[in-house]
Amino acid sequence: MNDPSGTVDLQAELALAHRLADAAAAEALPRYQTRAFTVSRKTDRSVVTEADRHAEAAVAGLLRTERPHHALLGEEYGRQGDPTSAWCWIVDPIDGTSNFVRGIPVWATLVALVHADLGPQVGVVTAPAWGRRWWATRGGGAFVDGHRIEVSTVDTLADAQVCVTFNQGWDHLGLTPALVDLQTNAGRARGFGDFWQHMLVAEGAVDLAVDAVGVQPYDLAALAVIVEEAGGTFTDRHGHHRLDSGTAVSSNGLLHHEALRRLAD
Repeated sequence: MNDPSGTVDLQAELALAHRLADAAAAEALPRYQTRAFTVSRKTDRSVVTEADRHAEAAVAGLLRTERPHHALLGEEYGRQGDPTSAWCWIVDPIDGTSNFVRGIPVWATLVALVHADLGPQVGVVTAPAWGRRWWATRGGGAFVDGHRIEVSTVDTLADAQVCVTFNQGWDHLGLTPALVDLQTNAGRARGFGDFWQHMLVAEGAVDLAVDAVGVQPYDLAALAVIVEEAGGTFTDRHGHHRLDSGTAVSSNGLLHHEALRRLAD
C-alpha cells in the first residue's frame, strides 16, 4: 500500500486524502465562521492567516504518522518528509485565502498525491464553507459529493461558457488583449476564479477556464487529476502537462486547441 518506489493502492491513498482534507477543514472552518484570525502578507504580497498555517500543520502531522516515507509540498511550509520518495503529497491548505479573509465562501483545501514520473494520481478538493467536495483517482473517474461528473460536449467557442482570471502576469506577457478577445468571442464569460473555475469545468458547467499567471503546483495538482478524470484536458498555456510553469488552462478537451492558439505568444 505504501511502496515508496512505485505501486500504491490508490483507493487507500484516496481515503487518506479525505482524512487530510478533513483535518485541514477542522482547523480552517471554525476560524472562518468566527472570524478568529489575523491577516498578514507574505513577501509576494499575497495574504496569509494562522488558519492557513494551522491547517497545513495538521496535514503534515497526519502524514508523518500515516506516510512517513512520502514527501510533502505545502504552500506555507514548503517541502517536508522523505526527499528521496517518488511519492509527494502536494497541499494548499486554503486555496482562495483572499476570499476566506473577506468572508466569501469560495475557498478550499486542495490535496493531491503525485508520483515523480506519473504525475497526479489522487486529488481531493474540499470547500467546507459550502459542504461540497470533489475527488478523483487516476483511472477511477471524478466525483462531486459521491456523484460522478463529466466535462461538457460544447465544441465551439461561440457556444462556450468560459472563466478567465486576469492578473498582472498576463499584462507582463502582453496577453491581456488575447484574454479579452477570448472572452469577447465566447458565448458567455464569467470570472469564478481559484479552484472553482476548474471544478466547474470538471462538472461540465463551464467549458474552458484560464487561470492567473503565477499559479504554483499546490494550486494545480489536485485540480488536474479531477479535470482529467472527468474527461477534460489540463495543461499550461503551451499545452504541456506540467505543474510548475506558472499557468494553467482546463477545458472539456474540445476547446483546448483553440484556447492555446489564442494564448500563444
